[in-house]
Amino acid sequence: MKKVLQKVKEANKKIATLKGGIKDKILLQMAGKLENKASKIIEGNQKDLIYAEKSNLSTALMDRLLLNEKRIKDMANALREIATLKNPVGRILEGWELPNGLRIEKTAIPIGVIGIIYESRPNVTSDAAALCFKSGNVCILKGGKEAENSNRAIAQVLGEVLEENNLPKEAISLLPDYSHEGVAKLIKMDKYVDLIIPRGGEGLVRYVSENATVPVIKHDKGLCHTYIHKDADFDKAIKIAINAKCQRPGVCNAMETLIVDKEIAPKILPLLANEFMKNETILKGDEFACELIDIDKANAEDWNTEYLANILSIKTTENIDEAIAHIQKYSSGHSEAIITENYTASEKFLNEIDAACVYVNASTRFTDGSEFGFGAEVGISTNKLHARGPMGINDLTTYKFKIYGEGQIR
Repeated sequence: MKKVLQKVKEANKKIATLKGGIKDKILLQMAGKLENKASKIIEGNQKDLIYAEKSNLSTALMDRLLLNEKRIKDMANALREIATLKNPVGRILEGWELPNGLRIEKTAIPIGVIGIIYESRPNVTSDAAALCFKSGNVCILKGGKEAENSNRAIAQVLGEVLEENNLPKEAISLLPDYSHEGVAKLIKMDKYVDLIIPRGGEGLVRYVSENATVPVIKHDKGLCHTYIHKDADFDKAIKIAINAKCQRPGVCNAMETLIVDKEIAPKILPLLANEFMKNETILKGDEFACELIDIDKANAEDWNTEYLANILSIKTTENIDEAIAHIQKYSSGHSEAIITENYTASEKFLNEIDAACVYVNASTRFTDGSEFGFGAEVGISTNKLHARGPMGINDLTTYKFKIYGEGQIR
């Protein structure tokens, strides 16, 4: 591993200084080659799907793992979108002149070598690689064992394009050791790695955070809530709630708990239950919700569970303060939403909820780099420093101060 990381760090010197136009041209070539080599990538993915089926992976994980021509085209289009974004490197973030004549510029630069640890979704391989490349970084990627063949095929395609442009293929590298021990070694390689981004299960993120000597930006679980306030528009609320839970239940920005004001619960909960029934959603609720609709009773553990499945907990509250208190107690700091036509309530919710993304009258499913206009994201940070929410190319830079003088001494 040490030899691999030495090569990755050496590659960083070349990638960090590339001009924006050159990076964009290479990203477009990568997009085209992903589409041209789709059959080879799908061949690798089929091996992973067979392994996953034998390993009894859940339906949600199987869906995340699957690659087909459409998904590969989406991966290629994400690269094309990243290529259209403004080069994040070299931006002057601030500039000023001191009374002694010194000029100071705070300038965006690449972070360096970024290790990204993720599970199941092979499209993360191309997204993360492209975002790192666009922002002048190099990456060492550790996908899940279940996606090993898919990730290798994707990384090989991207590496070929780098070599065709006389650039080191090590700028986009896979961790050579897929084992738990491999991760344990990587997160302590602070001589070679500048940042670790773990995205995946709660256990993985906790392990990396507790054991890394390399700086970590956590991409923790998404325990997302949608709160239907007493002044909500019912049609709007039902449409948003169904989308937030059912459109894709196995992702981190899907709703896990629905909160409803007791004042409107007798009217809206039967309507919601009917729609969730059409979508085969398993519902659990508190005592008041169970009196209104025929569902199982939720226990204390349910409020703290990221199901990543078509299961939903329903909590009823007396007022907005009680709803906010419940969210603040159980939220993972990912995405939270309020449905209301009351401006005062919406502003209170926006200001008091401590999460990366806070919505008014919209689905939490929009917490996504592509939806935010970033092209893609390396993950959704639940950290507060230095990045929060969907991490795009600007969040993959740090800065340095450039100071221009004319002989000044202190």
